[in-house]
Amino acid sequence: MVAIRDGRFVDGEGRSLILRGVNLGGDCKQPYRDGNRLSTPEEFHDPAAASFVGRPLREDEADEHLDRLARWGFNVARLLVTWEGLERDGPGRYDEHYYDYVERIVAKAAERGIAVFVDPHQDVWSRWTGGDGAPAWTLDAAGFDTKALHRSGAAFVHEEAGDPYPPMRWPSNYNRLACATMFTLFFAGDLFAPGLRIEGQDAREFLQGRYVGAVARLAGRLARYRNVIGVDTLNEPGDGFIGLTDLSKLQRAMSKTGPMPTPFQAMAAGSGFPQVVDTYGITLRGQSSVGSATLGEPGLSAWKPGVDCLWRREGVWDVYEGRPKLLKPGHFATVGGKPVDFVSECLRPFMRRVGAAVSAAAGRGRFMLFLEGVPGSGRPRWTREDTAATGASGSVFAGHWYDGFTLLTRRWTGFLAWDQERGVPVIGPGRVRRCFREALERVVRLGVEDMDGSPALLGEFGLPFDLDGGRAYRTGDYRKHVAALSAYHDALDAALLSSTIWNYAASNIHARGDGWNAEDLSVWCRDDFDAGRTETGDPRDAGGRAVAGFVRPYARATAGTPLSMSFDMRSGRFEYRFRPDPAIAAPTEVYVPGFQYPRGYSVRVAGGDHEMADRDGFVLVLVKAATEATECRVTIERA
Repeated sequence: MVAIRDGRFVDGEGRSLILRGVNLGGDCKQPYRDGNRLSTPEEFHDPAAASFVGRPLREDEADEHLDRLARWGFNVARLLVTWEGLERDGPGRYDEHYYDYVERIVAKAAERGIAVFVDPHQDVWSRWTGGDGAPAWTLDAAGFDTKALHRSGAAFVHEEAGDPYPPMRWPSNYNRLACATMFTLFFAGDLFAPGLRIEGQDAREFLQGRYVGAVARLAGRLARYRNVIGVDTLNEPGDGFIGLTDLSKLQRAMSKTGPMPTPFQAMAAGSGFPQVVDTYGITLRGQSSVGSATLGEPGLSAWKPGVDCLWRREGVWDVYEGRPKLLKPGHFATVGGKPVDFVSECLRPFMRRVGAAVSAAAGRGRFMLFLEGVPGSGRPRWTREDTAATGASGSVFAGHWYDGFTLLTRRWTGFLAWDQERGVPVIGPGRVRRCFREALERVVRLGVEDMDGSPALLGEFGLPFDLDGGRAYRTGDYRKHVAALSAYHDALDAALLSSTIWNYAASNIHARGDGWNAEDLSVWCRDDFDAGRTETGDPRDAGGRAVAGFVRPYARATAGTPLSMSFDMRSGRFEYRFRPDPAIAAPTEVYVPGFQYPRGYSVRVAGGDHEMADRDGFVLVLVKAATEATECRVTIERA
């Protein structure tokens, strides 16, 4: 059982835990399809035929995959589910087969001692708005025609655009009409679209109520599994149009790639008035304008026949002499003359609502609440009073971090990075590693400063495996990937930060990656598995990619307070320092994967004794501090 005490994760013995795990998995964003093939437009527009059973693991293969994760030292999994998977066919129409399937996967993880927290995952709202998450009926309820969203410019959708998919284009959908509208309705429909009623309710109450109900229902089903430790409120929430002061300008964006309309351009294009918009790409100045493109088609509306644009109905814009005209550029900026703060007035109440519903379904004090902010902007401000009000056992800051330069360019150099906090390039190997370390130390600090001393867990970080045009798939050489992942884990170790890497997709293949918007970040690949390719020397690890970069020694349980941890991949030297707590009887546990030490290794403990415990594919170094010791140091070196 994992709990929170004094701002740290602890086990039943009172030992401080470092949780190292994985997201299961990136392919959960899509319904199950053999070979991760791209669905045809006909299949795509038949949501009732989709099934998420088999995501993330086919049940006939689940034991093998989970055994592998345990062998790799993963003691936690961020388990992805989607609202669509839970409530696919309509409000209150739950897919019982999917709920049952999720339970069975959780039970299998429990057998291997893998803790689980549930991530109700979304990216840019829904599959029909270029991402994943919400069911199609949510868009229908708002008045959208899901079959017209791509052509009208209201969304950029892989299934409609076909292959090849432009790398990392999907975040641009946060600025398109459909996604921005849905998040505005979800978080503040009562404030900004009071004229829209759905089943007798305002849009916020209807959408949030259905989402919260589906998530709480799953929480209630999983409450009896002791390895389930918590629930995330919502992956990477979007703020829609909320807070924008001038709809004629592009004021914010998670990522600028491809055509980027202003909010007013998005509204106009979505009503059949094509708009010439700036197109963005990667330059020496970062993401900046590189040209222009036309968004939308004449006369083609994103809205259902007979339904006018919601924002036109709300008086935000109108048509004069055949041309769209913006009437209220600050419509989403204020309510009652006061500026709207999305995080405090929209996101925080939503988080409290999810937490309270989860506790009502699962029991007060049963689950932790994992919290995230809006990527690149607003972060949750959270207090112990907020946690107490939800009935959660504790709260966790579960922010995300990616090496943006490598993610966007699909290149790893080791000497180039982008400092997202300062918005400047970073040049030089030492500076790059320092940038990574500072970024992850900031994640820890935000838990302390913004969430009243809550522990942090890095919910997502990872690496695209199709570096250099997928060169490693042809050569089998993953050394660049190992170097990058090792650099990320060096920063994790320096910050003593728990984490779940993105991701383990059991359906990953070279040709289609993780099966969603051309992403390919899975640490395991079926093609490599079928070829019998193993990096550890253990045939059971076949399919693992760049394993040496993320399967490495770490202190998983400490009888005391962790002080510092480091691992030098080249030399194999591991060092760990902690302040022992004599009141804890259980030993400190250091996970050691044998393949990192092909000729054996030595262990030295200053301030205590140790013994070795062989496990299936790895060793635990069990350290017992001396009675008088005020600090212990564990050193492991290659023979």
